[in-house]
Amino acid sequence: MEQEKLHSIALTCMTNFSLSTLRQLHERLGSATAIVEHRNNIGDVMPDMHPRLVEALKDMDEPMKRAEKELEFAQRYNILPLCLNDDRYPQRMKQCPDAPLVLFYRGSADLNAHHVINIIGTRHCTPYGQELIHRFCIDLRQLCPDVLIVSGLAYGIDICAHRNALANGFDTVGVLAHGLDDLYPARHKETARRMVTQGGLLTEYTTQTQPLPQNFIQRNRIVAGMSDACILVESAKKGGGLITAGIARSYNRDVFAFPGPVGAAASEVCNNLIRDNGAALITSARDLVLAMGWQAEAQVRQAKAQGIERDMFPQLTDEERCIVDVLQQNNDLQMNILVVKTGIPVASLTAILFEMEMKGIVKTMAGGVYHLLTI
Repeated sequence: MEQEKLHSIALTCMTNFSLSTLRQLHERLGSATAIVEHRNNIGDVMPDMHPRLVEALKDMDEPMKRAEKELEFAQRYNILPLCLNDDRYPQRMKQCPDAPLVLFYRGSADLNAHHVINIIGTRHCTPYGQELIHRFCIDLRQLCPDVLIVSGLAYGIDICAHRNALANGFDTVGVLAHGLDDLYPARHKETARRMVTQGGLLTEYTTQTQPLPQNFIQRNRIVAGMSDACILVESAKKGGGLITAGIARSYNRDVFAFPGPVGAAASEVCNNLIRDNGAALITSARDLVLAMGWQAEAQVRQAKAQGIERDMFPQLTDEERCIVDVLQQNNDLQMNILVVKTGIPVASLTAILFEMEMKGIVKTMAGGVYHLLTI
């Protein structure tokens, strides 16, 4: 695993080619180590490889030296480099085509928590936006306490989300636009310190990386990709919140927005997204829990905590029961796999799964995967 970390970091340091190309190589060869081992005949692995990448891979001396220094820094400051093959790597992010080969993590939270949401928006939030987040976190704690809350540790909505998450007992992770040898903005250092023990700090960037404007746009894909749902509170035109919401939709993540007063600059983007079906309207934590299908899980959890024995699905048809049985054995299956395992024709299966989703029995996940809602 140490060798895989070293090679993942070294490849990350070679920034003259796209992450999507790295991911394609990783998928074909199975690891960063295999990419490095095949660097001298990489054209045989991927014939359409860009010549610049082929040449860059032939000389890995400097990237390897940089990677060794990064590992030394990580060990000294309790930073965990997470490679794609590491079970602790955010598995939701791993589904995305431009997922980083390595993420640097300092914290205590499970990045693969059962429920993960991000709360994002403008850096110039209003008292209205602050109150929305305050009330949302209080209510969410009562409805669904096992949520990991992600944001970007920036001014405005981000820091408000992190602080309210901490105040209500949620783990909260900040995704940074620079390395873990610094913190921007410096005014948020005390909040960041608390987050390390009740959440964490996460970045794809190596040390000595400056918080350049393009890095914030780049890091937004991690905020979106590692979450089940994106929640936009307030957003200015052309702001980072709008960009993150767009990325979330491209990853097939659920996107929600709080409406605001008509004509208010901070709410214009939210209102427009809702109007154009770019985001679902929510006005409370309850709206989110119901839309995500988490209410049924909460109810069953509560019933079991009270010692109540009951059948989760008492009124299933024979075909629905067949689907439930398959998903109980191996959850999170795509439609084509379900067709094979249940023997139900695809046209019928599509209609049945739709009904089951309306009943709160299954939920459609990213990539057309069906997830059985369990405890």
